Amino acid sequence: MQANLCQILVATPGRLKDHVENTAGFATRLMGVKVLVLDEADRLLDMGFRKDIEKIIAAIPKQRQTLMFSATVPEEVRQICHKALKRDHEFINTVQEGSEDTHSKVRQMHLVAPLDKQFPFLHAILKDHMADDPDYKVIVFCTTARVTGLVAEFLGALKLNIREIHSRKAQTYRTRVSDEFRKSKGLILVTSDVSARGVDYPDVTLVLQVGLPASREQYIHRLGRTGRKGKEGKGIVILAPWEEFFLSTVKDLPITKAPVPSIDPDTKKKVDMKSKEAAYQAWLGYYNSQKKVGNDKNRLVELANEFSRSMGLDTPPAISKSRPWQDGSQECSWLTLEVDQL
Repeated sequence: MQANLCQILVATPGRLKDHVENTAGFATRLMGVKVLVLDEADRLLDMGFRKDIEKIIAAIPKQRQTLMFSATVPEEVRQICHKALKRDHEFINTVQEGSEDTHSKVRQMHLVAPLDKQFPFLHAILKDHMADDPDYKVIVFCTTARVTGLVAEFLGALKLNIREIHSRKAQTYRTRVSDEFRKSKGLILVTSDVSARGVDYPDVTLVLQVGLPASREQYIHRLGRTGRKGKEGKGIVILAPWEEFFLSTVKDLPITKAPVPSIDPDTKKKVDMKSKEAAYQAWLGYYNSQKKVGNDKNRLVELANEFSRSMGLDTPPAISKSRPWQDGSQECSWLTLEVDQL
């Protein structure tokens, strides 16, 4: 940008704010901005970018055109509208009056199972679905990038036709896999929430969500990958008993109890997963950030040990006291006391 002027700048809020505050001459260049676009506004606010967005708005001219796009319009999005948009801004609803929400047309089910049963149940559900529909096309959502890698490794070792996408994969790889999944049938995509929004995969027959969704909205966005363009779809969320509270947040949706699938008791014995330690730390970081689980640290330690045993580890992996755990967008610090308890 210093060498060549640009007409369009695409940026994440955090990186843009960083340049405004720390790159010489950058703020001056922004005074020429004529149009500001905030895309996926609800997601940006979910991720805690509100203060960054407010600083960006303060750094650009007031005389401009502003466009904001959002799949959902919660109160926080309405609040940022008052700061970003003109008073006489227009609200355009692209969903026709009387249209049925996608998630109300998709057959939804939940399965509550202890952690040591979840991998075998996941495998059994996929095998049953593949037998019922030879043109199957499945998305499996996981809580973090590391856990996504673990689940992909598990299913791949069982000879299922899987592909893997998450934030730890290079963008060129993710683009290639995404294009392949879009065009293919008979394929299972194991992914983190990088595939929850902004992608259109036609003819997805089943969406599986393994573990606690970050929010009600995220559950719905994931589910929206199936049942698109008037077609039928199916969604199953697999929760541990201590995650069952999530069902109260979606009690207005038509979610029924899934039948318990028949499993091969030796499923886990057939698989030797190499990424257990990294997945364990990512799992711990994710659930530490979930208030209803992470607020009780003693309980969280017990659940983390349960997750460790579910992967076949005799003892929980060691965790460094000197630095926080990181997994994609999830990051948390951990008190020495709680590390010692582990």
